[in-house]
Amino acid sequence: MKLTVLVDNNTLIDRYFFAEPGLSFLLEDSGIRVLFDTGYSDIFLTNARKMGHSLLDLDYLVLSHGHLDHSWGLGPLIRLFTEAGIERLPGRPPVLVAHPLAFESKKTEEIGEIGSLFTPKKLSEHFRLQLSSTPLWLSEKLVFLGEIPRNFTFEAEAAVGYVKDSEGNKIPDHLPDDTALVYRAEAGLVIITGCSHSGICNIAEYAKEVCGDSRVLDIVGGFHLLKPSEERMRGTLEYLKKLDPGCVHACHCTDLNSKIELSKVCRLKEVGVGLQIEYF
Repeated sequence: MKLTVLVDNNTLIDRYFFAEPGLSFLLEDSGIRVLFDTGYSDIFLTNARKMGHSLLDLDYLVLSHGHLDHSWGLGPLIRLFTEAGIERLPGRPPVLVAHPLAFESKKTEEIGEIGSLFTPKKLSEHFRLQLSSTPLWLSEKLVFLGEIPRNFTFEAEAAVGYVKDSEGNKIPDHLPDDTALVYRAEAGLVIITGCSHSGICNIAEYAKEVCGDSRVLDIVGGFHLLKPSEERMRGTLEYLKKLDPGCVHACHCTDLNSKIELSKVCRLKEVGVGLQIEYF
């Protein structure tokens, strides 16, 4: 399986791509092409084009959760397919896989809307929707985890804004839609995350359970370690030290101090737009 970073907060040195506070990966394995998240804007399309990748023949579009830095690229992607249809270019709409709550309107008092700009009904006019809160195998080796059980108390965190119920009441949003992908490589599991609002340790434990494999080859994506509490940082480090993954590609929502701490217990690798990683 080949993983290509299309969007991250950083770019690799001497590679002339665009970056933004967001995330998007392209996964390719045995004829299956999966776009994981779309970032905030249209730069995932520009970067893909610079790298020679067409996104008109995707099999799956997977969203890690509904926040703007992972889902607002849906608009440009819809335009891409619309314009391809106008020009009669070959292509097909992918199956859109996400948690059923990923398209709720998510807001904060300070910013306003930080969630999806599209409803499932509207998206179903452009993609084939497959919404699931339980694990969903996209291929023999690649699985969408669905809703992540949250068992580690040190990973419990404050709500990020709110959603509204059917009566208009504001409900604190603890991001139950936050999920991940897992690839079963020969040497162990490759865990692919968006922001890890559900907790990177919770995600890793559930990945091991769903796949029936305790070996973790790599963890790639956001760890949601932004000025974490001492308890959360300590618990995460203790867990990862025991897990002993082959390496870790922490990016996006992982701050510098957290990366320094992670490097003390993990083989931490650099991440940026343009990075390609192959797993066998």
